[in-house]
Amino acid sequence: MSRNSDRKLVLVTRKTRIEELLAQYHTLDQARFYLEHLGADFADYQKEHATYQAALALMADLLQAHGRYQIVDRGFLPNFLFGPQDVVVALGQDGLVANTMKYLGGQPLVGVNPDPYRYDGQLLPFEARDMARLLPELLEDRRPHRAVTMAKATLSDEQTLYAVNDLFIGPKSHTSARYEIALGEAREVQSSSGIIISTGLGSTGWMTSVLRGAFGVVEALSQQEVPGAGAALPWDADYLRFAVREPFPSKHSQAGLVFGEVTGSTALELVSLMPQNGVIFSDGIEADFLAFNAGTHARIEVAERVGRLIV
Repeated sequence: MSRNSDRKLVLVTRKTRIEELLAQYHTLDQARFYLEHLGADFADYQKEHATYQAALALMADLLQAHGRYQIVDRGFLPNFLFGPQDVVVALGQDGLVANTMKYLGGQPLVGVNPDPYRYDGQLLPFEARDMARLLPELLEDRRPHRAVTMAKATLSDEQTLYAVNDLFIGPKSHTSARYEIALGEAREVQSSSGIIISTGLGSTGWMTSVLRGAFGVVEALSQQEVPGAGAALPWDADYLRFAVREPFPSKHSQAGLVFGEVTGSTALELVSLMPQNGVIFSDGIEADFLAFNAGTHARIEVAERVGRLIV
């Protein structure tokens, strides 16, 4: 058996909206009744499901022809062990690509768009029909890739969480987060709606909305346009950006250290002052989180892992 045929292909999939509804309502008729009662177009859900299943069928045929393969639903990613020589393919939206990448250790990752008419896909340069042509190059590591910087959160008990787009640190519900924050020599106690730490790839996502809101307030008050609002960072930028959401100054909290950069030599240090419901999650996946309650220390830094996105 050749080295290439011995390499395993791992296909990461996601449930369609219909599959998620079936898990909740058990039958298609019940799901249809629920959606149509709300005025939603059930036919659109069916079309999306059929298109995804068609792309999945094409991918499955390719995997079977290759030999060694495994199909993994994204819900199992936190506990799935990727082999060092695996070639990983994510069939879904951009979020699935990011959610997969943070569990990899340098394995090549291919983003496949199952429905080009529905999804623009910044991280999805390929369609299922392209994979037969691309597979030989992937298995021989001849396909170019883009490096993607990741963020890493490490707790005092050595638990870790990686992020491809961003980390959120704050309350699980819509309440105030209380914590001590330190960057270099600067240190203060804060009360806010939480902190966003963004990578270069994530700089056009959640971080953009935070900055655009802040710049919009400044522009409205000053009657002047602020240049550079929400400028994107390179995907391989060797630093992270953080922004504090809605910091509240009081007798017991400050609001000076609200924006900055985390570099290889300067990490962001946080200590939770929240008795309960404090969390750290990444890339918008709230179910996969670290508890961040009173006394817990967290260190946020540029990750030692680098994503490898095939282009």
